[in-house]
Amino acid sequence: MTKVLILSDSHGLTNEVAEIKKRHQLKNMIHCGDSELDMDAPELDGFLKVGGNTDHDSRLPEEQNPTINDVNFYVTHGHLYDVKANLLTLAYRAEEVDASVVCFGHTHIAGVEQVGNRLFINPGSIRLPKKRSEKTYAILEWESQIDVIVTFYTIDGEVIEDLSHRATI
Repeated sequence: MTKVLILSDSHGLTNEVAEIKKRHQLKNMIHCGDSELDMDAPELDGFLKVGGNTDHDSRLPEEQNPTINDVNFYVTHGHLYDVKANLLTLAYRAEEVDASVVCFGHTHIAGVEQVGNRLFINPGSIRLPKKRSEKTYAILEWESQIDVIVTFYTIDGEVIEDLSHRATI
């Protein structure tokens, strides 16, 4: 089973990021920006990372397009795609890079949405959540490309059942 830890909008938190990494000990980890940490911060070691609108380290790329166990991802913070308005521009970019899974942040609103054969995951924020009181992150897991599960967690590692989602990509 492949699992990918997805964080965003940690806004300077270090102990909490380190604790989440330690709790899950996953090989594949993504930070969708606004960490407000340097590219080489030890807390972000092992994360595929992108820069957000509050990040100041110019070494952080605006986007990444990795393939993890045959699943193509597109990772960005979201501020450059106006994700607070809608996902249309982000969806066009995901189509351009042939991504099946799109990970983004910026809105601080945890959620998952399937549009066609693409899955859009916003893990929320572990510092300043919006529309929910829980500080959140997510884990995407799959055994085959066809059936995936997105599980959302509180910052303390408790599963948030009403946000978790099964999808086909």
